[in-house]
Amino acid sequence: MLPYFSKLGIKMKIHCFNQKMFSTSALSPLQLPSRMETHLWYVLPNEVKSQSLLSQYVDLLSPPEKDHVFSMRGDELQKSSLLARALVRTAISRYQIHSCVSPKSLVFGKNAHGKPEVIWEQRDDWPPPPLHFNLSHTSSLIACGVTVGSPQRTMKNNILSFAKRYFSREEVEVLSAISDPEAQRHEFIKLWTLKV
Repeated sequence: MLPYFSKLGIKMKIHCFNQKMFSTSALSPLQLPSRMETHLWYVLPNEVKSQSLLSQYVDLLSPPEKDHVFSMRGDELQKSSLLARALVRTAISRYQIHSCVSPKSLVFGKNAHGKPEVIWEQRDDWPPPPLHFNLSHTSSLIACGVTVGSPQRTMKNNILSFAKRYFSREEVEVLSAISDPEAQRHEFIKLWTLKV
């Protein structure tokens, strides 16, 4: 784990998803991120070569997820899809409050905006953690950001100030010309991922 990265009042903890951090049995529990903190988990697909490890990852997936992974054309796309799903499952399952949740037991659905989210088991003795996650990937990196509360509210207010700090003048002008906040956020993410 790398130290905190902090800009514009937003803290980010970075975790590398590797063989030492992953196990289908016990995962070390972590404290929930604070409201102004994002935990960033990542995996480098080219460094995952063990077929045994990939088989363990397949075992974590639900039948529809397995179907999706194996419907992808090409070994590299299948591997990336598998690693992305395993990364989300193992990262989310680490955030325990009162009980142990295995990565395999997580159930996912879509929210009102069509984004994937965890559907937590409803229990009287355990309120589900207010986690939100977002997945992003390139051919050489898969990343999963985990936050508490609504990550978009913080970022929407800071997109242009963040862009002014790290983007070229032309890129900031493109973002400034977009009046729809959601479209602006999508364009910001496209520009940001091109820089990775």
